[in-house]
Amino acid sequence: MTGQSIKTNRTIALVGLMGAGKSAIGRRLGVRLGLEFVDADVEIEASAGKTITEMFELHGEVTFRKCERRVIRRLLAGPVRVLATGGGAFIDSKTRFLIREQALSIWLRADLDTLYRRVLRRDDRPLLEAGDPRKILATLFEERYPIYGLADIVVDSTDGSLDEMVNRVITGIAEYNRLHRVKFDSYVRAKEALE
Repeated sequence: MTGQSIKTNRTIALVGLMGAGKSAIGRRLGVRLGLEFVDADVEIEASAGKTITEMFELHGEVTFRKCERRVIRRLLAGPVRVLATGGGAFIDSKTRFLIREQALSIWLRADLDTLYRRVLRRDDRPLLEAGDPRKILATLFEERYPIYGLADIVVDSTDGSLDEMVNRVITGIAEYNRLHRVKFDSYVRAKEALE
């Protein structure tokens, strides 16, 4: 199945913990679908004129989440695109509401060992700087996974190639579209039968 054959009238919002592959997969997904890719974290930094680490240090997480929500609201109001969100964006109930109302949310779910290996490659993870990164990540994993499960689509993020991951996401979107088209068609037929 080609990405170009997938139709969506909503932004595709990738959610999940840091290290799930939202940015790497999102870039390739955007190319395959012919959609612009936007990384919310990059947009937040540009809007604030500070790095995310600096925002956490200077203003704290609550202020950062408010800024994140404003930026995501602006991005969702724009053209349909592929949007990689920060790991905590979908956890914030107000931001999650925006995403659920205005986008097709896709959780890139990875196991703890995979996430840990991936996050060690970068040193710009402010939430992991407060102690043992693996313990912090394990706590985030336990707290956030039930909430990420509210996403429209769940795709397992493994150590396969990025192209394999993009294919899984596209398959997930196609299946979601098929199921929702069937539900809509059934609703229309039931309504027509009652008239």
